[in-house]
Amino acid sequence: MNRILLILTFLFFWGNSNAQDSLNTAAPPKISSIKYTEKDIQIDSSTVEAKTFSRNFRKKYTGSDFVYEYKAPEKGLWQRFTEWLAKIYRSIFKEQSAETSINYVGIFLKTIAVLIIIFVIYLIAKAIINKEGQWIFGKNSNKRNIYYSDIEKNIHLLDFEKLIKESLQSGEKRVVIRYYYLWLLKVMAQNHYIEWDIEKTNSDYLYELQKPIHKEEFTYLSYLYNYIWYGEFEIDETSFIKAESRFKNAIKTFSNG
Repeated sequence: MNRILLILTFLFFWGNSNAQDSLNTAAPPKISSIKYTEKDIQIDSSTVEAKTFSRNFRKKYTGSDFVYEYKAPEKGLWQRFTEWLAKIYRSIFKEQSAETSINYVGIFLKTIAVLIIIFVIYLIAKAIINKEGQWIFGKNSNKRNIYYSDIEKNIHLLDFEKLIKESLQSGEKRVVIRYYYLWLLKVMAQNHYIEWDIEKTNSDYLYELQKPIHKEEFTYLSYLYNYIWYGEFEIDETSFIKAESRFKNAIKTFSNG
């Protein structure tokens, strides 16, 4: 029995080895070679159109739809300054919201700007008043200061008769009325009716007069002076003669005491 199994096993392995040898020694099948001729080559005769980009083609793609990488804009000096103030505001008032702090700082800065503008306008108006001796928008105010110049500074040293004569020769009637009014103030100061001060107004001098008749006369002459000098228009001959006569009589009255 054992011999039979040995024989069968031998025969099985011997058959497998022969089968493998036959597979290894078998020659592969031959494939016939394929040859192509010039006739077999297909030529593409269709035309090819070259495409080019226009010179400004990039401008079509500059919109926000073509921005794929967003970059936060750089903060300017003013923005950094306001944020710095907002930070100080939050530290002082314990404010939690940064947006609220920036809003309060914006309101504060706008208020400061308005105050600065008002102050500058005030300085300009004050300079105009001091230079011209009056508000540039009014003409007949009784509280208007006397026109400020070197003439008023030296009122006690001037020869008004000579100045009036020269002005009459040049036809400057308004200037003549001005000289008469300053001459009147000079006479009133010399006779101690008033105390001369270049910074005083017509109302100040009127307050210093004691007698009602003097007050009445000075009030009317101040009105004539303001009307003619500050009115900035020429007066006719008749009105000038009447005003000149009134000033001459007043100067004579205050000169005699």
